[in-house]
Amino acid sequence: MDLILIRHPEVAVDAGVCYGQTDVPLQRDARDLASALTARMAALNVPACADGWHASPLVRCASLARELGGDAHIDTRLAELHFGAWEGRAWDSIDRALIDAWAADIEHARPHGGESLAQFAQRVIAWFDETCTDERAVHVVAHGGVVRVLAAHLLGVARETALQWPLDFGAIVWFRRVRGQWLLARWNA
Repeated sequence: MDLILIRHPEVAVDAGVCYGQTDVPLQRDARDLASALTARMAALNVPACADGWHASPLVRCASLARELGGDAHIDTRLAELHFGAWEGRAWDSIDRALIDAWAADIEHARPHGGESLAQFAQRVIAWFDETCTDERAVHVVAHGGVVRVLAAHLLGVARETALQWPLDFGAIVWFRRVRGQWLLARWNA
């Protein structure tokens, strides 16, 4: 089985803004982005999408998924982490003590009033457990947090570690299950 994850491309929001589940648009036209991604996937020999793209309901993912494959399987469990009161605010405008408290217990703290990393991971992994049950390739357009949480889950590494891994906008991440073991075929391709 193959799991292909694409992080949404750049968004039309100022740099340094916490936008988590804030519904912000893509910076470029989804049709053009889909064309470029399709060419990149072909060059990488990514398995074809036979069952439709899965996507977060946020426009930056759903619009691209629809352009990549028509009908998309939209699922709220694929939305980015909800940052509560921090949504839409510049990171440098948030009280540093609150950010430090969050960093001190990234797994469970929620000083913003939104989701903890543990809550976020629980819903993302529930999607995975329900969706990735057979040998068909699954294709997903999601957020950096979703991709990193799934990577940690599949590779058996700490989520705090995977959150630090660089992941470009529009990056392709490809996992393959071989004899029950998940292997990383591509990261940030």
